[in-house]
Amino acid sequence: MTPTTPYTADLEGRDPAVSIREVVPRVGAIIRGWTGAAFERSYAPGKWTARQLLIHLAQSELALGNRARMAMTIPNYTAQAFNQDEWLVRDSRLSGPDAYDAFTGMARMNLTLLENASAAERAIVFEHPEYGTLTVDWIFHQLAGHQRHHLAQLEKIGEGK
Repeated sequence: MTPTTPYTADLEGRDPAVSIREVVPRVGAIIRGWTGAAFERSYAPGKWTARQLLIHLAQSELALGNRARMAMTIPNYTAQAFNQDEWLVRDSRLSGPDAYDAFTGMARMNLTLLENASAAERAIVFEHPEYGTLTVDWIFHQLAGHQRHHLAQLEKIGEGK
């Protein structure tokens, strides 16, 4: 059974691994040739810039990948919630290209983890303080849908060049 996440609609029924393999190079194609100023554009007034979106994507890969690894290796694991805005402040000096590199590196690691996870590993349950009982497979679906959600925002920014 396919898990339902806050980003299920963004994933549109795609297999998470297939989606990740599509999204990561698409993000690279969007930002190819951008200068520092281009990374500071936003898709709407008051919303994150492209650089901030890339930082957030890298941080999300880090956090969700860590959750999957912890759940797969620690019995009765309980995930910790994190405040994405507070996290963003911590890495706010990261450049757009460096944030992209961090995102792609972490996404490749998480894709490898996903592609090599057995059905039993994907079915491992853990607790989350906001979402309750989840599975590792939920994380993979959340991660892929989250990427697509922010891909749409980066595409809007790219259209404005």
